[in-house]
Amino acid sequence: MPDSTNPVPILSRIASDASCLHQALRALPAERDASALAARITDAQDLAGIALRLFLTRSRQTSRPSPTDLLLLHRVAQITKAAQDAAAELTAALARAVENQRRQAAATSRRVVLIGPTPQQSIESAADLLDRIPALCDAREWPESPCQ
Repeated sequence: MPDSTNPVPILSRIASDASCLHQALRALPAERDASALAARITDAQDLAGIALRLFLTRSRQTSRPSPTDLLLLHRVAQITKAAQDAAAELTAALARAVENQRRQAAATSRRVVLIGPTPQQSIESAADLLDRIPALCDAREWPESPCQ
């Protein structure tokens, strides 16, 4: 079990997981692989869960947090939100992809009205959100960081 007083290993894992998920999303064909998209939703939700657990652990450790502690909590909250927002974007992409496939299958003519934005646009939005996370995890940017 990681040392809960030292967030560096957890933040390093979050940054690494976010980078890997970002790369996986860039290669994901949304309209053709709903199960792969569903798996990436789970990955983003897991990432948010790790960050949220770190936030809860750190926030309970001191009754009077220092400015550095508050900065860390703020960063972890931002990481959590970015991962949750990415999961929401991916969920929207999955719903649109499935609905668009249903509409195409049910179409009696060549003219099919598809739901937008496209699933790929939502996936790109999720990838952009995940792309922010490694910088938020970088303890070297924090003044008087407890992580150094």
